[in-house]
Amino acid sequence: MSKRTEQLEMLRKMSDTELISRLAELKKELFALRAAIKIEGRGNSARIKKTKKEIARILTILRER
Repeated sequence: MSKRTEQLEMLRKMSDTELISRLAELKKELFALRAAIKIEGRGNSARIKKTKKEIARILTILRER
């Protein structure tokens, strides 16, 4: 299995409340990453992209239910 498939299975096994709490964590992380770029002028743009994709995956799973 690919890494992405394993991640999707793990997310689908989570309950709605777990997904919502993970979503909140990711949004805080995304805010911190964006702030690091603005304030310090440095940051990991690849990490921002990965975080946004994971947020989208969680929102998609929540909408499927």
